Amino acid sequence: MIHEIIESNQFIMLVSLLLIMSVVVTKFSSRLGVPSLVLFIGVGMLVGSDGLGLLYFDNAEVAQVVGIFALIVILFEGGMQTKWESIKQVIGPSVTLATCGVIITSTIVGVAAKYILGISWLEAFLLGSIVGSTDAAAVFAVLKGKNIRNKLEATLEAESGTNDPMAVFLTISFIQILTTDNTNFAAMAGSFFWQMGGGLAVGLLIGYGASYALNRINLDSSGLYPIFALGFAFLTYGASSLIQASGLLSVYVAAVLVGNTELAYRYSILRFHEGFGWMAQILMFILLGLFVFPSDVFTGTIIFDGLLIALVLIAVARPVATYLSLVFFKFNWKEKLFLSWAGLRGAVPIVLAIFPLLTEVENSQLMFNVVFFIVIVSTVAQGSSITWVAEKLKLVSEMKTNPIHSLELISIGKANVEIMQFDVSAKNLIVGQSLENMELPDKALINAIIRDGEVITPYGQTTIQAGDTLYIMVTKRVKKEVKTLLEAVEEEGSKENNFNEKNRA
Repeated sequence: MIHEIIESNQFIMLVSLLLIMSVVVTKFSSRLGVPSLVLFIGVGMLVGSDGLGLLYFDNAEVAQVVGIFALIVILFEGGMQTKWESIKQVIGPSVTLATCGVIITSTIVGVAAKYILGISWLEAFLLGSIVGSTDAAAVFAVLKGKNIRNKLEATLEAESGTNDPMAVFLTISFIQILTTDNTNFAAMAGSFFWQMGGGLAVGLLIGYGASYALNRINLDSSGLYPIFALGFAFLTYGASSLIQASGLLSVYVAAVLVGNTELAYRYSILRFHEGFGWMAQILMFILLGLFVFPSDVFTGTIIFDGLLIALVLIAVARPVATYLSLVFFKFNWKEKLFLSWAGLRGAVPIVLAIFPLLTEVENSQLMFNVVFFIVIVSTVAQGSSITWVAEKLKLVSEMKTNPIHSLELISIGKANVEIMQFDVSAKNLIVGQSLENMELPDKALINAIIRDGEVITPYGQTTIQAGDTLYIMVTKRVKKEVKTLLEAVEEEGSKENNFNEKNRA
């Protein structure tokens, strides 16, 4: 009994050290120019059996379950942060990349894998299907905080959030063909459309229900709202999976819908899921690092073959798929080149590479090792250079202003009150207005203004300036009215008209 307790305590100590080490690693990832997820995998390999030998892990089923669990959390957090106004303009190209682009990429990589690895055609196309889709976890992590042009960032995020169904469908289809004698191709094709349509329908249905419940149900503590939202994320995946639809697609759709709704305790929900999303990434990539045996992956043969296939993927398959998929959409050659380079591979291909291991497909271990190496190459080479490529192609937008000030609120109970945070830009009509002339509703009050890093105590004659961060206490009833007032911008050409009128005067 005492021995088991000591072992449990040692395991808890090890987990705590891994968490602390992983968080510290994120601090150095930006300085080293390497995406943090690569360093998380490195931490896992370091403490694994081929490293320090502190943990031995080779359970493919557990790795798959944890990977899917983490992907649900990451997709839900990323979807809630996605602005509908941005992605609705790029739905067409994003969906085309997520379907046709995946098929083209998988085909080209499959042909390369056939001749490089010397495996059968079906096994080669299975490998191509596994690495055919971009990865939401990698894309969300790498693009966060970058100043990539909004159109391109929205396209990449929407593509990575919606291309998993195609990759999963192709992977499972080739596994079925390899492991069964009689394959019904018509049923397989119908299954894909059912997965896409069913996943979309479930995501919309539960997304609407979650938005309604989060706003209508009065909970005793504000800390329960993020957990409530997380419950809907897992409910969405579970409900979709029960009807054989795409769970990951439905989670992303529901998250976008919830994230673009006026929510009670919105910032608490978003901040909780941001932290939990990081937790999921750390857990998933460390576990995948533990699952990998570096002595098997980093051999001369795997490195050579993996580099060749990665080169085909990055330099041939992805660019061809991007240019063909976007031929009918308005993207210039620079934008297409950037979208080609930013097609990151990450956790999804590694998780999909576990499927052949579970079904004991021939050469499944070889495919897993090659896929893992391809992901490492893609993440390091592409992920670390995205900002540089965007700058060279002049596809960088204005500096993004991420909120750096926050007011932590305890639950206000039944008061039905919350605090809004608003960053004032030069285009807003409220710039130059004094607080007494702002015509805020009676149930709204500006509590604080952050200006140049300092707190300004507001009073009637205080004038709003561009760059200010406003904190406004509002009731839910007038929140929409206050938001409309704050976000009002000067119509295009009105400044020029005002200037001309002043000159005539």
